[in-house]
Amino acid sequence: MRRVSTITVAGFATAALAFSLTACGESSTESGGSKDKGIGLAFDVGGRDDHSFNESAARGVDKAEKELGMNARLLTAKNGETEAEREQRLNSLAEAGYNPVIGVGFNYSKSIEKVAKDFPKTTFAVVDSVAKGDNVESITFGEHEGSYLAGVAAALKSKTHKVGFIGGVNNALIQKFQAGFEQGAKATDPKVEVTSQYLYPNNDKGFNDPAAAKDKAKGMLDSGIDVIYTAAGLSGNGSIEAVASQKGAWAIGVDSDAYQQPGLAKYKDSILTSVVKNVDVAVFDLAKSVKDGKPLTGPHAYLLKDGGVSLATSGGHIDDLKAKIEEAKKKISDGTVKVKTSP
Repeated sequence: MRRVSTITVAGFATAALAFSLTACGESSTESGGSKDKGIGLAFDVGGRDDHSFNESAARGVDKAEKELGMNARLLTAKNGETEAEREQRLNSLAEAGYNPVIGVGFNYSKSIEKVAKDFPKTTFAVVDSVAKGDNVESITFGEHEGSYLAGVAAALKSKTHKVGFIGGVNNALIQKFQAGFEQGAKATDPKVEVTSQYLYPNNDKGFNDPAAAKDKAKGMLDSGIDVIYTAAGLSGNGSIEAVASQKGAWAIGVDSDAYQQPGLAKYKDSILTSVVKNVDVAVFDLAKSVKDGKPLTGPHAYLLKDGGVSLATSGGHIDDLKAKIEEAKKKISDGTVKVKTSP
């Protein structure tokens, strides 16, 4: 095993295991069917079709299945889970022989640490957090850097000089999105007014409650805000829907390119851009490393300068802002601009 700090370019469970997971209310999909090891991946709440964070991870699995011939088993978290339930999910994947086993979301950090100790020959990974363990890869991203670029775009597109940020849960990770967005907007337009609000103070439902995001976005639109950036997983779909109902308003997606999501196609004329977090690249990188017999472990940060995060250009809605955005990107990448990680 080896530690890395820069980017490097399943079998099936027994019938008894499948039954136990179903009885616990798990949702899962399984592909392949051979006894070869494959990828075991545990989604955060919202599942693979959240058009955002989980969807990005799923694309990495899809690529590994197609290009590396690896099988996969995908399980999904539910709202209000206990630590024991997360441990059970990861343990079931490792016991069934899946390798690597990946927890998508910071909530898996503690459970990854615990379960990884019991399966030293299996490579584990947690996305969006840092976990200890010789056989654990900690995958993090420069969300604040990508969000800075979103702030630049929002400030330049806003006609009211009022932009908004909606976070799913008020924690350190989502505050990174807020901090970067606010800094980028204010650096671009000193007169801009940035309103930042959260759906929940500390409840994972914030990533799985589109109705709450829709209501929050409506309130912002009513106050004159005409560009809204939402970092809230599946909840963000509700915000995008609200924005699309108001002529002249723009929505900014997160993690996946919202414009390219089939489930959001009817709103794409209102999707300005998205802060893309390349979880798919990280998942594929890890899968390939295990397949090659050289599993990645240790901290691994995917930053703007490495292409770990980016600002989507689908739809051409920010084509007229390209020069300004590229200028900001260069300053962040060369260290001229230091982007804050907290508001």
